[in-house]
Amino acid sequence: MKPLAALPAAVVKQMRGVFCDIDDTLTSEGRLTARAYAALERLRDRGKLVIPITGRPAGWCDHIARMWPVDAVVGENGAFYFYFDTSKKKLVQRFLQDAAVRADCRETMAAVGERILREVPGCALASDQRYREADLAIDYCEDVPRLPHAEVDRIVALMRAAGMTAKISSIHVNGWFGDYDKLGMTRTLMQERHGVDLARDEARYLFVGDSPNDAPMFKFFSNSVGVANVADFGARLDDLPAYVTGSRSGAGFVEVVDLLLGANG
Repeated sequence: MKPLAALPAAVVKQMRGVFCDIDDTLTSEGRLTARAYAALERLRDRGKLVIPITGRPAGWCDHIARMWPVDAVVGENGAFYFYFDTSKKKLVQRFLQDAAVRADCRETMAAVGERILREVPGCALASDQRYREADLAIDYCEDVPRLPHAEVDRIVALMRAAGMTAKISSIHVNGWFGDYDKLGMTRTLMQERHGVDLARDEARYLFVGDSPNDAPMFKFFSNSVGVANVADFGARLDDLPAYVTGSRSGAGFVEVVDLLLGANG
């Protein structure tokens, strides 16, 4: 990973927008700071597309799409995107799976969750599980004492044994039925809402993240950035970002925005 300052000014100047993870990328120690939130608003005010790409639940994403200075949000690791239609003053929800499929999956996931809680002492259902539409989130360090890597890997193995896709974030292990991820829904959103083929135009956009569930985004975007705490995951990351900030979490995100807007006058 190269330091963020090595990102060429000519590349930065052509950036049209920023995709970013939320937990431990925008937030710091679980809190969204005024500086990080203001950085989102600064990007929007300067005409940049701003889209969080998160593992957080539909209930949170409803709020984010309506009230944050963002153009849309991708949630539950790619299960959907939401955006607020300002002309109609209406939230628009675009799910990958229909309501009946999601309901069936939730029943099965509840049983998987019960097994995980029995077999991996110390973990818990994520506090935001009740607000989820399409995935199971197991807390391994947000509201419980941090579990050892081996126990986190055991949670992943139990999800995969049940036929689920499983990804590790900075706070949860997320599992779902289907082969989608953050990248797939980001590409769908950009094509459907903005007419942008990211396979062709990815170099005009920047992604900022911090953890293993961001790996597909790190691999896809040539101008991907990890905030400094991405190094905490070491060899557990399948793909590394191209660049890394000097500061951790939200302060690192502010670094990215300062660089982007500074290069753009």
